[in-house]
Amino acid sequence: MDSQLGFIEQSFNSRYPFWVRQVLDELPDSFIITDPCTSGHPIVFASRGFFKMTGFSRDEVIGKNGRVFQGPKTSRRSVMEIREAIREERTIQTSILNYRRDGSPFWMLFHLCPVFSKEDGSVIYFVGVQVPIVRKQRHLRSGFGRIGVSLCEDSSGFGESLLGSCRREVCLDSVVELGRVLAMDLVLGSDDRELEVDEHCEASDLEKRKAATAINNIFSVLSHYSELTGTLVCGKRCGLSGMGLLGSSLNISLGRIKQSFVLTTPHLPDMPIVYVSDAFLKLTGYARHEVLGRNCRFLRGADTDFKTIFQVIKESIQTELACTVRILNYRKDKSSFWNLLHISPVRSASGKIAYYVGVQMDENCKNQDKQGLSPQTRQRSVVGAVKVAVRSLLIGPGTSMS
Repeated sequence: MDSQLGFIEQSFNSRYPFWVRQVLDELPDSFIITDPCTSGHPIVFASRGFFKMTGFSRDEVIGKNGRVFQGPKTSRRSVMEIREAIREERTIQTSILNYRRDGSPFWMLFHLCPVFSKEDGSVIYFVGVQVPIVRKQRHLRSGFGRIGVSLCEDSSGFGESLLGSCRREVCLDSVVELGRVLAMDLVLGSDDRELEVDEHCEASDLEKRKAATAINNIFSVLSHYSELTGTLVCGKRCGLSGMGLLGSSLNISLGRIKQSFVLTTPHLPDMPIVYVSDAFLKLTGYARHEVLGRNCRFLRGADTDFKTIFQVIKESIQTELACTVRILNYRKDKSSFWNLLHISPVRSASGKIAYYVGVQMDENCKNQDKQGLSPQTRQRSVVGAVKVAVRSLLIGPGTSMS
């Protein structure tokens, strides 16, 4: 488990050293940072405020997708609004009902904001801030008259239920009257709690400003320390945003494909890699930031017959046809493996070539398929899945649908 968490957190650690995490932890806000470029769009950082608010532990959150905090009463409409914002790589503020570790629901204002790379304008993270929503005062009627009840969240972010320790602002004439009110609460409490969950809850202007301030503070830390590490980030898209830039939604769709493959763009010089799967990183031993932006030639070594292979691949690209080659490649640790490489063009919905997909398979592992599929069939299935993802999300080469 620890090794898996370490692999997920490496996405964040590769850009920010450990002490930056400590600086972020000093911020009082509840927030998470997710990586849309990693399979499953997992959480790679969560603040202390988040753990305090939800009751989850680090091991239960890191590596998970944000959907684990949803429950039976979570609005599907709110979820779709968030997914649409991720697909369009834009900021969103929305109210949503989430659930703590103990299963109790609570309303919160969710402020999501993309983090862009200054180098190429791509989205490298999403920051999600959670602000508990204080319920406005509502009234219950009983046989004893009209009683004001304040339904709220406390300063720690843990919601207060009507039957629990929720702060009541009541004006009662006697202890006897208080006892009668509490007895009535016991009778009506269950249905009332259901009503509170079902009623949509809007955040106040103060809560919206609090979320925006938290986002600004987080970006201040990320931007400041990105200058020290040389991996500059910003809150708005800047730098190169031309052909070959993958949108977050396409990254997430490609992340569901579990085989080893890379995506390269023919629209930038030297056909750099713009997407790399987790299986490729496992096969080669490289980290994602060591692969993106490079040509696949970095896998060759002293004994690679590159001249012959390069000619075959070059002809395949020029004729816009698929090809399969057997090439000796090298991992990061300098160990070699025979790579059964399949390369195929990937066209957008308009029919133009948007990318080339390269599917790698270690020859020593080619027969290790539980379903008994041949290497060729497995490679074609990867190409097919990539084509479906690209055609459904691209209008033209490298352009996200809005």
